[in-house]
Amino acid sequence: MTPLPSFLDALKLAAAEAEQVEEAFRRQLAERMKALEQERIFAYRRLNLMRPIAEAVAGAETEEIAVAAARAALSSRLGWAAAESEARSEVLARFEPVTRQVFASLGQPAAETADVVGALKEFEIWYAENHPNPFWMLFEVYLPETPRVDF
Repeated sequence: MTPLPSFLDALKLAAAEAEQVEEAFRRQLAERMKALEQERIFAYRRLNLMRPIAEAVAGAETEEIAVAAARAALSSRLGWAAAESEARSEVLARFEPVTRQVFASLGQPAAETADVVGALKEFEIWYAENHPNPFWMLFEVYLPETPRVDF
């Protein structure tokens, strides 16, 4: 049997390297897609939370009433209406600056709007520094599998 030419070994090595590069790219792409998906999900959660907060605040005559209404709306969205705890109270208290910015933004021209987005970002930073998961993970809805019953 004749030995294989050395160029075939070089081509085999090049093919294996190309495969490794492709696999690394696919892993990076998958990670980036997951990160983009998470950003999109959190962006919609921000929007879907801030709508009822803005509605609650818009009906308030004073800042204190706005804070109480937003606190109730946030508690309701998180399903925290029944049980109060120190940790939950702290989250609700830390969210107050966001509410105050929403209240301050009412009736102002767009160019002079209070920094609601900045206050929300500060809240998210605080939450991330003090909790293992981002705030928006609290809105994950787990639906347990239920057995299928045919009648």
